[in-house]
Amino acid sequence: MPRWKALPDELDPQVREFASQLRRLVDRSGLSVAAVADRTGYGRTSWERYLGGRLLAPRAAVVALAEVTGANPVHLTTMWELAERAWSRSEQRRERTVEAMRADRARAAPEEAGPEGPPPGTARAQAPGAGLADRPPDPGRAGRVRGAPAAGGPPGGPGRGRRIVMFVGGVVGALLVIASAVLLTGLGKSDNSGRSADPGASGTAPVPAGPPSPSRPSPAVPLPAGVKCVAASCAGRDPELMHCTDRLVRTVGSAKAGAAVVEVRYSATCKAAWARLLQAAPGDRVRIGAGAAAQEAVVAAARREVYTKMLAVDGPAAAKACATLKDGRGGCAAGTAATGR
Repeated sequence: MPRWKALPDELDPQVREFASQLRRLVDRSGLSVAAVADRTGYGRTSWERYLGGRLLAPRAAVVALAEVTGANPVHLTTMWELAERAWSRSEQRRERTVEAMRADRARAAPEEAGPEGPPPGTARAQAPGAGLADRPPDPGRAGRVRGAPAAGGPPGGPGRGRRIVMFVGGVVGALLVIASAVLLTGLGKSDNSGRSADPGASGTAPVPAGPPSPSRPSPAVPLPAGVKCVAASCAGRDPELMHCTDRLVRTVGSAKAGAAVVEVRYSATCKAAWARLLQAAPGDRVRIGAGAAAQEAVVAAARREVYTKMLAVDGPAAAKACATLKDGRGGCAAGTAATGR
């Protein structure tokens, strides 16, 4: 079974050649990754990323590896400089792609949002008694009188007067029912119109209209796989543990501080920045700031690269990294919106 996994297909050729060279040096030394991490002062997880092509090793780590393996540091750092330029170009292309995806999703969000709900029903309530007023009288009901003679029977007879009285009574009763229905309908309409004209007549205060419902928010833009924070949620967090490094970070400012180099590191995906001090000596300090906000300074404990926790920023130009060396010298690097290494 091979010792190394295949490098990612999307790696730039110069980055691929540099990572392959690092693997060859480790193979020739006969050291394990854990032994390399112990002798160079960098973590095992970091070296696994460096050798796997998932993260570009910093210059200080490359120099330390050259010392451990007996390689030529000048040749190795020259390869590193070429690889870092290629890595920065790849990062910028990825950032432009991510920003374009966010803009496309933001434009598509209003089109995908549907109406809040169907309009309220407009069916009219039927007034009390309306059915009685509109119902036509049954002409056969009044004519059907108990005891009426069959068709073609002889007219007259002793019951004729009683039948006439019953017929007249039925007609009068029907008219009374119709008049009552009309009267009730008219009273109901006048009562409703009075209530709508005078909302305080019933003693009940009108119910104020509620606040307008808030507009539906745009769907959140998903973060790349593995990224665990963005903007304010990244403040005070370790950029490597939050996976804001690898191909998601670039150097947007750097300056010399004695023999060391202080850098501003910025991740457009995580919307955060942090400071990094290369070739640091024990006792050297580095910190990141943005206006009045700042992270606590980090003190180097060994001759190695050291970096601060993250600080949420509005853009790369808002961040500033400062280093104070143990001998009193120092320097600051300001982030710029222009393309950095």
